[in-house]
Amino acid sequence: MTVYLLRRLFQAVLVMLAMSVIVFVGVYAIGDPVEILISPDADQIERERAIQALGLDLPLWQQYGTFLIRALQGDLGRSFVFNEPALQLILQKMPATLELAVGATFMAVLIGLPLGLYAGLKPDSAGSKAIMAGSILGFSLPTFWVGLMLIMVFAVQLGWLPSTGRGETAQFLGLQWSFLTRDGLAHLMMPAINLSLFKISLVIRLTRSGVRETMLMDYVKFARAKGLSPARVTYVHVFKNILIPVVTVVGLELGSTIAFSVVTESVFAWPGMGKLIIDSINVLDRPVIVAYLMIIVMMFIVINLVVDLLYSTLDPRVRLEGKS
Repeated sequence: MTVYLLRRLFQAVLVMLAMSVIVFVGVYAIGDPVEILISPDADQIERERAIQALGLDLPLWQQYGTFLIRALQGDLGRSFVFNEPALQLILQKMPATLELAVGATFMAVLIGLPLGLYAGLKPDSAGSKAIMAGSILGFSLPTFWVGLMLIMVFAVQLGWLPSTGRGETAQFLGLQWSFLTRDGLAHLMMPAINLSLFKISLVIRLTRSGVRETMLMDYVKFARAKGLSPARVTYVHVFKNILIPVVTVVGLELGSTIAFSVVTESVFAWPGMGKLIIDSINVLDRPVIVAYLMIIVMMFIVINLVVDLLYSTLDPRVRLEGKS
């Protein structure tokens, strides 16, 4: 296991290095922040002084070299707009995005797995057909439209849930979290539901197809022939074997949810990283954009590593291959 972890760590370093080059060059190519950050009324001397202060007078390779040296020291640059460390700005917004993404993923697993299991075990029933029809709607409906409908129904007409903001927060591990308070949980409910609809549909269809495929396997037929109860066959022999693809997809979707929760955060005015990156793109705040993308890449690497480790827990064959 130690050798495996060291190998994955080495691979992660190579991926981070390659992505840093791609991200830095891509952000450099999207525009000149000088045209936005510096007033048009400024004279040439003031413009040159500002360009030099921001380090934009250096060639691209030198800017990247400076960024790489500072990144190895934990410094991902200083925001052009806020004049604060970019990493600090992102970390301030990260708890809000993380709890929204984790809440949406938790809902997807909690709702999608039982519904997909039922749809796979009873494919011809009316309930199964209704579940699959609902999953199509979850794939098809635009996220922003669903968010507006949720606000209209549950916030405006019924008045059950607040429509915007994060609500009251409580401190845990030095960070502020809204799910620890009743008011914060009420604020979290609608954005998490809106963000989880697509993932619920994905988990339902993935679980259903896995159940239908597994039910035809010889070991399931043998378990039935031994006289095991349907519940034991389902939860011991079927359910455990379908978890591997579900864990893979859910893990990757968690990373995607963290990275692409911008629409939901905008609709519900959720103060997460999504709003910060949109504002930074509008003003071409390069350090914040680069730092955000690098953190997202690191999150995907960590999530993939966790998924691979879960494989060895769910499937003994993976452990045996690793030992060999």
